[in-house]
Amino acid sequence: MQNLNTTITELVCTRISHDLIGNIGAVSNAVELFEDGDDDFLDDIKSILKTSSFVLSSRLKFFRMAFGLDNSNTSNLESVAKVCENYLKTLGNPNTPIILDFKLDNPHYAKISMLGIMVLADSIVRGGEIKVFSKDGKIIVCFEKGTRFSEEKFAKIKELAQRGDIENNAQFAPLYYLLSLLSEQEIKFYVINSDLPGLVFE
Repeated sequence: MQNLNTTITELVCTRISHDLIGNIGAVSNAVELFEDGDDDFLDDIKSILKTSSFVLSSRLKFFRMAFGLDNSNTSNLESVAKVCENYLKTLGNPNTPIILDFKLDNPHYAKISMLGIMVLADSIVRGGEIKVFSKDGKIIVCFEKGTRFSEEKFAKIKELAQRGDIENNAQFAPLYYLLSLLSEQEIKFYVINSDLPGLVFE
């Protein structure tokens, strides 16, 4: 039987590759157009490269901080907030952005909050807002009122969190990695479905 940590590692690698490959392909296509030397496509090439480079850079910085080894960057909460904001800008339609209200005051929960943001962002249907804040000794990552999200996906997050086992589905890799971190640090976690549906850590 495969080791649990190995399974999570494989799912995380699959998820990261999936989230990067589209824009890597776009850069490759833009380079091919550029090499063809057709000036009619020059503006299109510039637009593709500008957009794709921002997406790749923003997502790589986020993945490095959320899934990588702990480093000094996670202790700078302003930097963490900026990385999260830029990551959310790469998701969905620019006309319906995902806004972040980040008010974390404890760097110890930086990676956990980032993974919580990623988990919730996967459920958002069309723009909205994610809030991160502390209350009564708890860290809360939740949807702001009015944010449209997939109730089916959110219910699945709650189910997987309660069961604590792993399904062969890279879509939920951030959640599996998050649960693994919480177990190591002995942090309690539960999903709330109230006026502000989201994740609570204590």
